[in-house]
Amino acid sequence: MLPPLIRLENIHKAFDDAPVLRGVDVDVPESCIYALIGMGAVGKSVLLKIVAGLIAPEKGRVFIHDEDITEMGHLELAEVRKKIGMLFQNYALFDKNVYENIAFPLRRLFDLSEEEIQERVAERLARVALPGTEERIPQSMSGGQKKRIGVARATIAKPPIVLYDEPTAGLDPVTSQKIYDLVREEQRATGATVMVISSDVAGVLTIADRVGMLHDGKLVFDGTADEARKSTIPEVRQFVHGLTEGPL
Repeated sequence: MLPPLIRLENIHKAFDDAPVLRGVDVDVPESCIYALIGMGAVGKSVLLKIVAGLIAPEKGRVFIHDEDITEMGHLELAEVRKKIGMLFQNYALFDKNVYENIAFPLRRLFDLSEEEIQERVAERLARVALPGTEERIPQSMSGGQKKRIGVARATIAKPPIVLYDEPTAGLDPVTSQKIYDLVREEQRATGATVMVISSDVAGVLTIADRVGMLHDGKLVFDGTADEARKSTIPEVRQFVHGLTEGPL
């Protein structure tokens, strides 16, 4: 296994004195799709935002490329965030057309001509099977189309790290699998290190190289997708198979 590009050590986080993460350790190998699974409200999104530097843990350390981002100041952290693309669960799309939504990371990070930005946006839209939609307003589009726009925006700057927060939430099974396939195709094409969190365990296991499961604020499982399917850990068995006892 490749060395971890993302490493979380003893992460603790609470809100209103209610513990959410109680000492989480995670290693995400470079060029890996790492799926973080678990029941709703178990802290998956919180952990992802800690990796992105959007939330600070109360205790513990976060390493990216062996740099401890928990010790960084605002400017240093801003530089790290430039290397991270993120798809938010609620889309977080601007009230602007598709073109401006996808072009945003390029305008923020690089000094590019409008012609080059147009070429890159067109390439991304073709890649996510939405060619020619530059002038459409995302709010008028379907949930699956919005997710594809989010994937295009998260990947247009070709960041070495991409984080997906529930990329198939609210989508039907067929559309969900198309989104998972797109996530996998993008990662294979770029070699990015990907973390994807999902409550859709059946779907996300089809693309994951490694899987971690959060339960009661701790990581109770870490292994391959096949090991997750065969795990005898009760919490993993119940979540992956809907079983609490008896043979698989």
